[in-house]
Amino acid sequence: MRTKLILLTFPLLLAGAIFTVITSEADSYPETNRLLTPIDGCVFMTVMGEQSSQDFDVFKTDENLQLSVRDGLSWLSEAQLPGGGYGAGSHNAQHVRDPHAVPADPATTAMVGMAFLRSGTTLQKGMYANNLKRAMNFLLETVENSGKDDPYITDVRNTQIQSKLGQNIDAVITAQFLSNLLDRDLQGMDKKRVARCLDICVAKIQQGTDASGKQTGAGWAGVLQSGLANSALEAAESVGADVDKAVLERTRTYQKDNYDEKTGNVNTEDGAGVMLYAVSGSVRASAKEARKAEEMLNKAKREGKIKTDAPISVENLKKAGFSEAEAIDYNTSYNVYKAAKETAQREDVLNGFGNNGGEEFLSFLQTGESLLVNQDKDWKKWYNDMSGRILKIQNEDGSWNGHHCITSPVFCTATSILLLTVENDIEYLSKVGE
Repeated sequence: MRTKLILLTFPLLLAGAIFTVITSEADSYPETNRLLTPIDGCVFMTVMGEQSSQDFDVFKTDENLQLSVRDGLSWLSEAQLPGGGYGAGSHNAQHVRDPHAVPADPATTAMVGMAFLRSGTTLQKGMYANNLKRAMNFLLETVENSGKDDPYITDVRNTQIQSKLGQNIDAVITAQFLSNLLDRDLQGMDKKRVARCLDICVAKIQQGTDASGKQTGAGWAGVLQSGLANSALEAAESVGADVDKAVLERTRTYQKDNYDEKTGNVNTEDGAGVMLYAVSGSVRASAKEARKAEEMLNKAKREGKIKTDAPISVENLKKAGFSEAEAIDYNTSYNVYKAAKETAQREDVLNGFGNNGGEEFLSFLQTGESLLVNQDKDWKKWYNDMSGRILKIQNEDGSWNGHHCITSPVFCTATSILLLTVENDIEYLSKVGE
């Protein structure tokens, strides 16, 4: 009799336990009670110059940030396609906003994967662990199935991301994602498999880099693809991938040459005529060398080789231990970084294309990450103002979307979450800058 009673009550006890777990998770992620009302008009109308983004840090409270990121991640989890990937859609169908009505592409999937990672999701822990794992497997299979002689990692063509940023953007962003995975050394990950796929992406990026340091197959704003390629190679190098230093140096030079620190002139030829796109790449490409110049100078000051108030200059860098050629190069990088950083945050530059697209999201993200790579104390004010602005313009369903070119809500939502949670990657981005 006792055995029968146990058998009868066991299902009820099990159901009760499951209900308790579900209720507990629901309490941790309650329905949105949005504290901010999204503004009408263009999503980035304030940071794009029509209004100022200054003082929008008042909107960046811990509660608003948590709600915004939570809702964005929830929206992304539901946007995942059956095969584990995510898609931005076709360049010829920018009006399609349904994330399930487009094919998966590696670039968009990698952006979403990085958003999950930066938000604290791992392959085994967190509400979105399964989403991350499926996205990772989609990318690994895509890279592994690419032909050795194929310049690209995917045969999916004419995506919004490729048309606007460049034909090799899938390998570029996937490389960044794989570097992030290796840096975290997550449980449940085949590290050797990820490293092999990263090597494939690095090889395709390097093969796609021309003599000037620019990525071939540039899109409408190809300077961003080249800037992201530079970042991808730096990230890959930081986790032990075999990166050709000559190619990496060419990518940095190309980006830095887009900005003249003496005159303030910006070459926008490869950036659709938009200063924002070009100058954000210049900041990112010069951040690592600018940091090294400062570190070497400060070390020389502590050792008494130069005066404590000595500025960075070719002569002082030579005294700090650089050769003359190195001193000239690092002095230029430092000056480009300092000048371009200021230019990238000017109101007229933030005007970008005039209203927001995914290109603007990426440009802002590049600027913010550059400040962290350089360990620049100015990043906090920039981050608070910019993230406050992004919090203010999130769609009611938790997504963000563009109003021109890259309109994809999946791509724009992932990029916005990456920007909002950039504080979580301070250690990683500082490591990239070493």
